[in-house]
Amino acid sequence: MTRFLQSVLALAAMLVLLSSIPGNAQAANSRPQVVVLHLDDTIQPISEEYLTRGLTLAETNRASAVLVVLNTPGGLLDSTRSMVGRILASPVPVIVYVAPSGSRAGSAGFFLMEAADIAAMAPGTNAGAAHPVVQGAKLDDIMKQKLENDTTAFLRSYVSRRGRDTNAAQEAVLNSKSYTANEAEQLHLIDLVAPNDRELLDAIDGRTIKRFNGTTVTLHTRNAELFTLDPTLREKLLDRLMDPNLAVLILVLGGLLIYLEFNSPGTIIPGALGTLFLLTALFALNMLPVRYTAVMLLIAAFTLLVLEAKFPSHGVLAATGILALVFGTLTLVEGPIPEMRVHISTAVACGVAFGLITVFLVRIAVRARRNKVITGPQALVGDIAVAQQPLTPRGQVLIHGELWQAESAHPAAPGDQVRVRSVHGLTLLVDRIPENVHTAD
Repeated sequence: MTRFLQSVLALAAMLVLLSSIPGNAQAANSRPQVVVLHLDDTIQPISEEYLTRGLTLAETNRASAVLVVLNTPGGLLDSTRSMVGRILASPVPVIVYVAPSGSRAGSAGFFLMEAADIAAMAPGTNAGAAHPVVQGAKLDDIMKQKLENDTTAFLRSYVSRRGRDTNAAQEAVLNSKSYTANEAEQLHLIDLVAPNDRELLDAIDGRTIKRFNGTTVTLHTRNAELFTLDPTLREKLLDRLMDPNLAVLILVLGGLLIYLEFNSPGTIIPGALGTLFLLTALFALNMLPVRYTAVMLLIAAFTLLVLEAKFPSHGVLAATGILALVFGTLTLVEGPIPEMRVHISTAVACGVAFGLITVFLVRIAVRARRNKVITGPQALVGDIAVAQQPLTPRGQVLIHGELWQAESAHPAAPGDQVRVRSVHGLTLLVDRIPENVHTAD
């Protein structure tokens, strides 16, 4: 029994030893991991979702740091505030790197860069021009000052704790000042200038930083394993839909298909596709700053174009509707930066498309009104029949599979072709077609 217990203890000790050796070896040989995120577009709710997912992954993987490679013209202030809050609260140090050369951290991007534990820029980049803009409104001096004060206070609240120059940072907000990489480094707005991500990580390796919560952390980033987190398919699709020009084009295309369904009821497919496009566009526009006066213009435009197709007004309703459509699409999305507004070429293209379709439908409607609808026996006038009996001058003819009594001004033998000249009661008045004239029924 004693020997049995000794054997069990020896086996247990061996298992513990074997299990600990690989773990120690892995710990000794493991490389630090840095999660890499690429923010290469406007700052909006999808950007916030992507950043949040990256920070969560870094925490789960116990990464040494999160590297955000930034290139943005700016974006929505609400999304910016949320993203800044997530960076400040991140348990994993966050590095924001404006790169590659030629990139910028404009407007909202400047706020994100200043929120980072380590702020860096590549040569040939710039950052700043962060004056706040209110969508769809023109502020008086008092409201403008309140907005500026609120935004600068928000920026100061974390820039000073990062040990950076608050005065230079405020200049980017109050006077839309923009800085090159070297200027930002000299003014202590960033920590360093680095030509690429590897040199950046090597340069900050071993640096002890003070986190926003007051704790200190030593960075281990040399020879780090770079784990690039790509956007999901859903994030890619939604990010594309956040382009106001694309969202408006989908909206107008949906309206155009529904417009065709109104004018050709029963085709179903245009109406179904139009509804799908319309819902997709509304989903995208729900995340963008939309002007409701522009929405009313679009509704009015659609109504006028439908009325023009139903009750032609010599182009008055159509012209008014197209003008309303162009102005409505042009002012529909009023973002804080040009990249988040509808381009004039997009608005004009939408107006031209609706205009061409309206002209086409109106021409069809006018032509249909001019052509009188003929029904009954009178519809047979001009058609060709075949004599079934000798027409001398009366007899039977076959026309459209039916036998009719006919009277011919000239005798016709069975099998001869005759053309209906007129209809008198239930008798067709016909003329014999000479044999040398080839006709087709």
